[in-house]
Amino acid sequence: MSHFQFQSIGKIISGIGSIQQLKTIFSQCPYDNILIVTDPGMLHLQLHQTITTLCDELQQPYVIYAEVQADPSDTLILDAVAFARAAHIDAVIGFGGGSAMDVAKVIAVLAHPDQSQSLQHLYGIEQVVAPRLPLILIPTTAGTGSEVTPISIVTTGQHTKSGIVSPILYADVAILDAHFCQYLPAAITAATGIDAMVHAIEAYTSAIKKNPYADMLAKNALQLLNHNLPKVLNDGLDLHARQDMLYGAMLAGQAFANAPVGAVHALAYPLGGRFHISHGHSNALVLVEVLKFNAPVAKKSYAELMQWLDPRSSGSIDGLCDLFIDHMQRHLDQSGLVLKLSQLNITEDDLLLLAQDAMQQTRLLQNNPRPLSLEDVLAIYKAIL
Repeated sequence: MSHFQFQSIGKIISGIGSIQQLKTIFSQCPYDNILIVTDPGMLHLQLHQTITTLCDELQQPYVIYAEVQADPSDTLILDAVAFARAAHIDAVIGFGGGSAMDVAKVIAVLAHPDQSQSLQHLYGIEQVVAPRLPLILIPTTAGTGSEVTPISIVTTGQHTKSGIVSPILYADVAILDAHFCQYLPAAITAATGIDAMVHAIEAYTSAIKKNPYADMLAKNALQLLNHNLPKVLNDGLDLHARQDMLYGAMLAGQAFANAPVGAVHALAYPLGGRFHISHGHSNALVLVEVLKFNAPVAKKSYAELMQWLDPRSSGSIDGLCDLFIDHMQRHLDQSGLVLKLSQLNITEDDLLLLAQDAMQQTRLLQNNPRPLSLEDVLAIYKAIL
């Protein structure tokens, strides 16, 4: 067995109704003032009230920052940090999708009274230094896995994003409770579910840090997501299927936190940066064409995943690889998502710029099992035009 390292967060609380465990957390360690980081949609749906009610019952002081937007910008994060410092917070709860949790991670670092770093210091791999504030993450979508990853993605320009990757960003606690997902619209359910599947697939084929522990997590994640995504798209109120989706997305998050993602994400980022297509939807758009591109070198892995998803499947490695790609195409076809760039007001004239942007994602491309040239990336975008 090859040498490898594996890291994850300290505590995971999972189960329908598990949000009630906040009572125990706050009782054991009360804080002077907790910051709840979320977005306007959570406030509109009043989903945050479960958390604030628990705080009120325990007389736990809190403040709310609810200005998080999709693809949070550096300016937004700096505003949020200023808000947190002014409120003298001493703990952070990230409540929402990946964007809310990513913002919460950075606030937990920069709002610590003894933290000397600025946001600019954090970009890159392992640039963050301690200390940070206590951090609890509560996902409301089954997709990003951000609750168990040491990664925060920040929009740093009109069309650019930068990653902050450091074990210091691992939360102290993640709470997975399907009650927060049951009213998620079908389109968001589909996009986030495909995103989680991509995390599992790319972790399993990661070129540099693929390892047996991450492989185990990725396979089990993909199995859960494969089985339950059709269920929640058919019945969003199926709490047990929603809980299994959360669990699957979390396992995929743990997997790719240790065996990083590759070309699907690299090609998806420019679609989000330039055309504001959601991250999960962007991944869905490029997934199958990237699988086809990788197949010559990754077919054994894809064949293994196919047999894991359906033990009755048989045939050659090439045949099983093709079955796996077809299987993922069926998920996309059943997702209800738009799968052509032209239907999203993207033209052939835009493709070269997208390809050039994608080639800048070297942090991600280095993990892909097959190297890509600018021409390869351009051909993938053309195939989904």
